[in-house]
Amino acid sequence: MKALMCAAVFLPILSGALLPLLRFKKRLYREIYVETFVLATSLIVLALLLRRPEGSVRLFRLTGTLDITLRMDGLAGVFSGLVAFLWPLASLYAFEYIKHEGGDDRFFAFYTVTYGVTLGIAQSANLITLYLFYELLTLVTLPLVMHTGDKRSIRAGMKYLGYSIGGAACAFLGIMILYAYGDKSLAFTYGGFISPDTPRRTLLLAAYLLTFFGFGVKAAVFPFHAWLPSAGVAPTPVTALLHAVAVVKAGAFAVMRVTFYCFGTGLLYGTWAQQTAMAFSVFTIVFGSAMALREQHLKRRLAYSTVSNLSYIVFGVTLMTPAGLAGALSHMLFHGVMKITLFFCAGAVMYKTHREFVPELTGLGRYMPVTFAAFTVASAALVGVPLLPGFLSKWGLASAAMAEGGAIPLLGVAALLLSAILTAGYLFTPMVNAFFPPVGEGKHGLEMAKDPNWYMKLPLAVLMAAMAALGVGSRGLLELLARIAAGGM
Repeated sequence: MKALMCAAVFLPILSGALLPLLRFKKRLYREIYVETFVLATSLIVLALLLRRPEGSVRLFRLTGTLDITLRMDGLAGVFSGLVAFLWPLASLYAFEYIKHEGGDDRFFAFYTVTYGVTLGIAQSANLITLYLFYELLTLVTLPLVMHTGDKRSIRAGMKYLGYSIGGAACAFLGIMILYAYGDKSLAFTYGGFISPDTPRRTLLLAAYLLTFFGFGVKAAVFPFHAWLPSAGVAPTPVTALLHAVAVVKAGAFAVMRVTFYCFGTGLLYGTWAQQTAMAFSVFTIVFGSAMALREQHLKRRLAYSTVSNLSYIVFGVTLMTPAGLAGALSHMLFHGVMKITLFFCAGAVMYKTHREFVPELTGLGRYMPVTFAAFTVASAALVGVPLLPGFLSKWGLASAAMAEGGAIPLLGVAALLLSAILTAGYLFTPMVNAFFPPVGEGKHGLEMAKDPNWYMKLPLAVLMAAMAALGVGSRGLLELLARIAAGGM
């Protein structure tokens, strides 16, 4: 089983790297090649989740105490499972969408490699391994952000690179301090490996904030969020994964690791470092939702929504309680499914109608029923309508904050409520206008509009079914997440 951990990471990396060399004569052959290796990787992850291997796998040694090592613990299983479920759907969707973009071999090469690198982050056994794959993620996703090659995409890519390098530098400083005063292996240990009675407490608290904001760049914590809306110029299959799965969730996942598995809540809880991190996450929740409400470009609106919802996850982490971490894990999973659906819907509209702005959606619901049915379900879920998954994760986060008490956690509850109202405004308004346009509007120029083909509709159908299932059948999953958050797995 340990060999499967290596296969899960390196099979998509190698298959993606080889793709440009194969020079497929037909598009169908490339599609079969990509989907075969992506599905094989997802099946390997499923096998690992069903029979989680004990221990770790050392890939190679960096120094006398630092190893590049993989391990599948409970937290790794949550992130790996999310990635493994969504990547085959995203690849299938991309086969159709990318036809009008060009550069198919290059696109799918980096797209597939990114899958393996993301699983490397998920299955990292120590902080230095996570940091290595985290940096690789920046490098392999940069060409995807700049795929179209125009000035806007190049500017967006340079902004993404600049923010990512700056964040990584801050995180590296924090890691160096951890290495100097903590476990020299930097191995993830639930509860952390720093004694709360350390004489270097102030320095280590500062180091925590360095890692929090450093990794928080990819989690789009204010004021390091600006790269995310700009990255919306990338093809929709890229932005869907950037905003729902790979990059942004990697940032949130890294914050979980350093908080609960490196520094430890025994050192951090009740300190100025915890209060600072929590305050920034609470502010970002409201800020992202407010910016989404005023944004008229659909993908940028969804990007600001991601800024807000990522800080739901970070807020749960900074509560530094098992209940808070369980709420964060549930929202990480549920938000991934909800947000990738919304981006797929936005991409379908752009692909079939070339419309990018919210007012241009008026009347489209009649002509693209599958697309806007998925948009409606995902919007309701993200708002937090009961019987859909967003309600469960938000309830868990709010309950954890209420149980914790204190000024900033209670402000966080208020931020969650305000954000839900703003979310209803920026998602329900275009949805209602799509299905119920004002009299005399919503027909001009729409005669040729229709849903995309099955490459794009099948992922939407699967995601709608997943949201329905998660909304009413998540009891066992939530109990599992609670055990993981308590350090039981």
